[in-house]
Amino acid sequence: MKLTVLGASGATGRELTRQALQRGHDVTAVARNLARITVPDSGHLTRVAADVYDTEAITDALAGSAVILSGLGTATGDRPGVLTTGARAAVAACPDRIIWLGAFGTGASAAAAGPVTRAVLRVLLRAELGDKVTADHTVLKAGGTVFHCGPLSDKPVSSARRTVTLGQVPRRIFPAGVSRATVAAAMLDEAEEPLHPAATLVPLDR
Repeated sequence: MKLTVLGASGATGRELTRQALQRGHDVTAVARNLARITVPDSGHLTRVAADVYDTEAITDALAGSAVILSGLGTATGDRPGVLTTGARAAVAACPDRIIWLGAFGTGASAAAAGPVTRAVLRVLLRAELGDKVTADHTVLKAGGTVFHCGPLSDKPVSSARRTVTLGQVPRRIFPAGVSRATVAAAMLDEAEEPLHPAATLVPLDR
């Protein structure tokens, strides 16, 4: 498959790119800083420099994409609304599918996370919370799939990994952590076999 990874220079974006290449896909990796896309290239990787706030550049970068997977995140100093801007750009590209990375306890998964997690996220995320919710809504409205993840680690893909719907999430005071590698694997599974359009899913290590 031909896949486009948005936010490919971040930790999750690099993992998406690495695993997609390992699975034999052709990958277009989009990021502001191409030097940070540090993944082995077997001849199936195209690096494209684009900022989601540069309308012309991001439009050209995403044009013709069949499947867009986003590892887009926010960094210190970013302008407000980076996730919503990226989501709108992805939708405007009219791909067959969008697979989006979100945060467990926000938007659609807020009820499943419980009141303690919601309270903590309101403090930790502050203005970023609304950006996440709006970006998720933008993708879901367009028929995309959103993955809501608990605290991320750099552990390898779990042999016991699974992906559940919001109604199947285990009840906990705080959300279970999950490795970026497991998240990337779950997102790529959905890209390869789209079973959950317009749905929010939760990847788990066990």
